[in-house]
Amino acid sequence: MAAEIIDGKPFAERVTARVAAEVAVLARDHGLKPGLAVVLVGDDPASQIYVRSKGEQSLAAGMHSVTHRLPTETTEDALIALVRSLNADAAIHGILVQLPLPRHISEANVLAALDPSKDVDGLTISSAGRLASGLPALTPCTPLGCIIMLRETLGSLAGKRALVVGRSILVGRPLAQLLLGADCTVTIAHSKTVDLPERCREAEILCAAIGRPQMIKGDWIKPGAAVIDIGVNRVPFRDPVAAAAGKTKVVGDVDFKSASKVAGWITPVPGGVGLMTVACLLQNTVTAAKRIAGLE
Repeated sequence: MAAEIIDGKPFAERVTARVAAEVAVLARDHGLKPGLAVVLVGDDPASQIYVRSKGEQSLAAGMHSVTHRLPTETTEDALIALVRSLNADAAIHGILVQLPLPRHISEANVLAALDPSKDVDGLTISSAGRLASGLPALTPCTPLGCIIMLRETLGSLAGKRALVVGRSILVGRPLAQLLLGADCTVTIAHSKTVDLPERCREAEILCAAIGRPQMIKGDWIKPGAAVIDIGVNRVPFRDPVAAAAGKTKVVGDVDFKSASKVAGWITPVPGGVGLMTVACLLQNTVTAAKRIAGLE
């Protein structure tokens, strides 16, 4: 039987609806309006789309939203000065610096300047340490979205064998921590893992975040497993005419066609995890606002 598709749209709609309701309650009962500041350096087209979406959705949820668009030649010192000014702005509860940054700017230095209490992307050392220690933390948005989708689809995750393919600080490592917190038995695989296909076949939950288009094939997957495809890769169309015209399409890290014949559940790309990322950013901003105000 074909896998059940885990459509990201209804999940994202439920999260944003809860956020909007909570924003309204905070305004009514506490005079508090959660504020999100997004900082974009340069003119990367994909980043511009993401930033615009974040701004539009935060406003739609009733939040205060500001976007700082800086030219590519912005210096590291100038960017850090902006981050510090947002740290001190009482109207801002969440700060997101859109990555990647231009090569002349150190991402580590910029993140080190960010107030951890406003780190709604969960990328500071403080946020990562709290998550790894099992303490309340602002969690990276994409892994948080994955966990929400898994829990609402499968119910309890306790005892399930989970494999995370990819060890980035943005997705792989925090996702592994969240799965561990859900009482899964967790393995992290990466480019040096021996016999990756066999490790994948052992997993009841398989999360792919490696940035290699359609690398994970159907015969790598345990029958009935839940497959969460976090990859976003742009590749040429197979049709030679379309490819010659420079047309591309977006695919995940999993070969959806073959995997969907084996898996029990699978997220599509596009239309899966990506839709949850912005929704979870809004949720993190509300959480940060409540904690800063002493309401949580």
